Amino acid sequence: MFSHILGQEPALQTLTRALDSRHVHHAYRFEGPPGVGKELAAFALAQALVCEGPGPRACKTCSACLRALRITEEEPHVPAHPDVILLQRGLYRGRITANEATGISIEQVRRMVLERVGYGPHEGRARVFIVRDADELTVSAANALLKTLEEPGPGTHFVLLTSRPNRLLDTIRSRTLPVRFSPLPDALVAQILQDKGLDPKVAAVAQGSLALALDLASEEAIKEREEFVAAARAALSARDLAPGIKFAEARRERDVLRDLLAYFAQSLAVAGREQVHAQVQQAERSAEQHRVVLSAMQDVDRNVSPALALEAMIYRLRQI
Repeated sequence: MFSHILGQEPALQTLTRALDSRHVHHAYRFEGPPGVGKELAAFALAQALVCEGPGPRACKTCSACLRALRITEEEPHVPAHPDVILLQRGLYRGRITANEATGISIEQVRRMVLERVGYGPHEGRARVFIVRDADELTVSAANALLKTLEEPGPGTHFVLLTSRPNRLLDTIRSRTLPVRFSPLPDALVAQILQDKGLDPKVAAVAQGSLALALDLASEEAIKEREEFVAAARAALSARDLAPGIKFAEARRERDVLRDLLAYFAQSLAVAGREQVHAQVQQAERSAEQHRVVLSAMQDVDRNVSPALALEAMIYRLRQI
């Protein structure tokens, strides 16, 4: 049932035991880095819960099993099974009038969840709500979910997916059972990349995320990363801060910038590991630079202006 999900045996054993004992919790929180199998596991769990067969696991052949995993071609791209309901910021653009530029709105929660939980599953024995990037729930949307998460009613289950559980309200975390998904081993990521005909060396800087590794392995991403790191290093070696200010002011989407910084940080970590035996002083310098770049990533996560975060990073790196 979960055989297609690699490197997450402890998490999958937890879910398998719950299914086999028929004691599946009503609200899970799948937490861990992006691209490590959380969403695949959520849909596999949903498939088992809506399956029309007599056993606790998915038969994978009935209509319910097939539709639970099939995503509609027309917008919004959601599961074809009416009892597997997906929530995500901006997913229902056009159907929902609320501006969801900053998070999953209370309107989406009301229309997709609260209007349905008073009724039984549309077809089968269960209804499953899967919330992508649950840490993007607005405060009002999260508060609207609280009572339902605590007492969702028979046959109703929630799976909240997040790579940043610390951003969830404490009240949301207290009402959900955590299932932790770990970063994938570099060797596993490298093997998957090699099987796909991609550069396995990318695994060393993918932070255990297959999704990030696949993205990093694309030609366009490789070029963008190399240009970013080259510009950062040029700013560090310049005589004054002018190149650093120019580097900081280049317009980049916040999510893209965070990924570029993550690559820069990881490349420093790899350099430090290579230097640790032969060039101890340089390894210590790389480690300190790594900490500075991680701090810049945290600034970006805290919604600090990207330009200010980069400018501060360059200034601090130049002091090392």
